[in-house]
Amino acid sequence: MKALVLAAGLGERARPLTLTTPKPMLEVGGRPLIHYPLAMLRHAGITQVAINVHHLAGVIQRGLGNGSALGMEITYSPESTLTGTGGPLNALRGFFGNETFALANSDSILDLDLKAMIAFHRARGAIATIGLFKPTDGRDYEHIEVDGDGRIRRMSLIKSRHPLAYTEYAPSGIETATLDWFMYPGIMLMEPAIFDMIPPTPPWALFAGLFGPMVAKGLPVFGFLHRGLFRTVDDLKAYESLREEFATSPPRFEHMVLPAI
Repeated sequence: MKALVLAAGLGERARPLTLTTPKPMLEVGGRPLIHYPLAMLRHAGITQVAINVHHLAGVIQRGLGNGSALGMEITYSPESTLTGTGGPLNALRGFFGNETFALANSDSILDLDLKAMIAFHRARGAIATIGLFKPTDGRDYEHIEVDGDGRIRRMSLIKSRHPLAYTEYAPSGIETATLDWFMYPGIMLMEPAIFDMIPPTPPWALFAGLFGPMVAKGLPVFGFLHRGLFRTVDDLKAYESLREEFATSPPRFEHMVLPAI
């Protein structure tokens, strides 16, 4: 199995740090932030990884090299213009071939049992399985709603924040009263069949451009619930808080082995 790690963004909400350092390379716990999703993938046996790059691409490429120091083989997918969260897939169909593959965010620390998620995905015959997490704060999140079997039956994706408005994706006649909602923490699995469903031309967004329409058609898209450690760097405040946490009470990981630095 191979994976794509998204690392091309501008990191605007973490400026001024990201004016000179791309967000995936910001230091957390003495190492670049991107080391954590790579370590999670590596622990699950995924060693061939594509990383899309755009903003300060050279910093990422010099910092990670060919991946051998991490026990991985890294292929870079440069973007002259940003292609959105889904657009990198258009350029990587040949890289993934006819195998199941993973996609991970580069700005999240997620101590998730990816081996168990892969087994869940395969047992259900899913076209896609999306990681899920239940937030405890009061922020406005996009809602991914699942039934008792873990099948995603509705998505409420943010269309506008001022004022807050959502676009709903669900099959007609779906009973929503029994559904529970979660957020997306930054990991998913997909079958190569999705390449026949993606928009032909970037830029496009993964959820609005692919998964929302898939759910609305009733296709087998499932959610895998993660109950463990999840941290993400949304903005400068979150980054400083995460650095403080790692300095004073660093977490212990069950589902990743971090490489020596």
